[in-house]
Amino acid sequence: MAQAIQKITLNAGRDIPFNKLVLSQQNVRKTKAGVSIEELAEDIAHRGLLTSLNVRPEVDGDGKETGIYRIPAGGRRYRALELLVSQEKLTKTVAIPCIISKGDTLEVEDSLAENVTRVDLHPLDEFRAIMTLREQGLDDEDIAARFHMSVATVRQRLRLASVSPRLLEIYASDEMKLGQVMAFSITNDHVRQEQVWDTISRSNNQDAYYIRRMLTETAVRAIDRRAVYVGVEAYEAAGGVVMRDLFEQDNGGWLQDPALLEQLVLEKLTADAQVLKRQEGWKWVDAAFDFPYGHASGLRRFYGERAEFSDEELARHDTLKAEYDKLDAEYAKADEQSDETEDRLEALGNELDALNDRPCVFDPEEVARGGAFVSLAANGELKIERGFVRPEDEPGTNPDGDGNDDGDSDGEAGEGATTASANGGASINGRPAAVEEQDAEDGKIRPLSDRLVEDLTAARTVALRNALANDPVIAFIAALHAAVLKIFYRHAAGSCLEITLEHTAFSQTQGLGDTAWAKEIEQRQEAWGYDLPANGEEVWDYLVALDEASRMALFAHCVSLSVNTTVQAWNRRAKENIHAKQLARSLGFGMVAAGWTPTVDNYLGRITKAHILQAVREAKGEQAAQLIDHLKKTDMAREAARLLEGSGWLPEMLRLPSDEAAPVAEVDAVTVDDVAEENALESVHVDLPAFLAEDQDAEKVSTDQNDDDGEHMEAAE
Repeated sequence: MAQAIQKITLNAGRDIPFNKLVLSQQNVRKTKAGVSIEELAEDIAHRGLLTSLNVRPEVDGDGKETGIYRIPAGGRRYRALELLVSQEKLTKTVAIPCIISKGDTLEVEDSLAENVTRVDLHPLDEFRAIMTLREQGLDDEDIAARFHMSVATVRQRLRLASVSPRLLEIYASDEMKLGQVMAFSITNDHVRQEQVWDTISRSNNQDAYYIRRMLTETAVRAIDRRAVYVGVEAYEAAGGVVMRDLFEQDNGGWLQDPALLEQLVLEKLTADAQVLKRQEGWKWVDAAFDFPYGHASGLRRFYGERAEFSDEELARHDTLKAEYDKLDAEYAKADEQSDETEDRLEALGNELDALNDRPCVFDPEEVARGGAFVSLAANGELKIERGFVRPEDEPGTNPDGDGNDDGDSDGEAGEGATTASANGGASINGRPAAVEEQDAEDGKIRPLSDRLVEDLTAARTVALRNALANDPVIAFIAALHAAVLKIFYRHAAGSCLEITLEHTAFSQTQGLGDTAWAKEIEQRQEAWGYDLPANGEEVWDYLVALDEASRMALFAHCVSLSVNTTVQAWNRRAKENIHAKQLARSLGFGMVAAGWTPTVDNYLGRITKAHILQAVREAKGEQAAQLIDHLKKTDMAREAARLLEGSGWLPEMLRLPSDEAAPVAEVDAVTVDDVAEENALESVHVDLPAFLAEDQDAEKVSTDQNDDDGEHMEAAE
């Protein structure tokens, strides 16, 4: 006969007056955590007591119940009720639902069991519950108030609950981390979320930052100059959507419709150009996102004169200057720093700058025949270059001539010549894309493309020009050297200076005008342009009267613009580049010190994977190269740029005398400069993102095959 199963008797529930309850000293919860007593009291006042107290009857020495009940489990609820009683929101005799425990178990056991056996709510259940409250009519502020959380937290929970249901189920089954769900929440496009998950779930890289990057790769950052210029509000008013990250610093988010943004930019640029033309009277105004470096080559530049001070402005200037000089002198002698004094000096300096930065007054006749260029500066502000005259608009030019146009016309630098790209750049004048080289079948690395060689050496030329302009003595010697060769050594080696002072532009090299070197040259050109006489016949007397230091600086500037070390397919400039190294050695010039570093745009994204690995191997050693050799081309270029940052590595053609001591590791079957070989370094430790450090020995067959296919496609394009 089967033995009967003993039935369990549950503890009885009973309402006990509050004044009959006391806290037990056996409650295991001693450390404050979670919701505060005050917040719990507010919650009980709002929706009542949801969980009964666990109590035990108190007995006297004879084992008889005294009518008092101790609380081993539920102390925080008791204190919240006690607070409500003290606030007279509850009476002292209010009936409290309790579970009365009796038996052989200890009070401390009751307390421990209640806290240990409890399972916290899964985050997904919390997200969905908050979403349900929202759907039932509560707004974000109401939910935040009722559950004692910030409004931002409520919005974060709602955003997480809006992720693709399929991905949330994956998260619920612990196949996805919360950080990944947060990353997916930056977009409401469930299809795109699932596409990205399907992609990364087959790879080693499932980090949240990589998910964000994939979801935003076709979007434009809100800090992009185009977005700053148009304004995110105007973009949204035109129907544009902005992705925002509620969990990470997103600097304003990402604009999802680049085509709409660029349309708005072009419309605003065109409108601003028309306003400038109408208000200032220019014959023409060209507008574009960017103009190529040297876009004004062939155009005559004229400069206006600064407006004279009025008597009132002059008096104000003198007063401010006197106060500034006095305060500055006194502060220089002070022993302690003073924020108040520094703020006053800054305010005086700003007011003086505003007075000195007076608008230029241009000759009306020149304005009537001249024009201006309008583009976007790096900070999103309007950049206006005024005072250019085309050859056909010069006085005495026959407008009905043979139609030949040797200057830059609308076809070269007009707004119609600018085509915006989807990734935030502008393709000027149908500029050809870089041609990807394929590795030779015998395993040897083929030479770089002629176009890339030309672009790199163009960058070197502009940087070398800038360095020469800062050393008038060497500039003078360089010009004298070229003249001596021309006069006395008819068949001698050439000079890299185009001593006829031809100023070669490099409009085909995108982004060159944004470099620090080009900007310094432009600033010097502008400064001297405003100082020189407007009438060319007065230049001689101006130069005679000029002090020696200024004359030398002007000479250095002019000579520097004649430097040309650019290697082109049709002109390798072998002899000139030998002289360029001599010039660089005398200047102590190198591209590393000048600030050039390999990036995806200027180098790594325009070469083969073999070239990328060669660069990393030379700079960081074989171990670093092996850590990225399994990546796809775009990811490899991006990670290589990070690895090479600060390494001092340069492509061989950019290595000049002061660069040759930079750390470069030897590589088999690769020829480098002798000095670079002598300074080769061993492999160094490299800190990598988590996804590069994980499972480096994993199978990479499918990835490698995809990379090879991608390279063949790039080469075909």
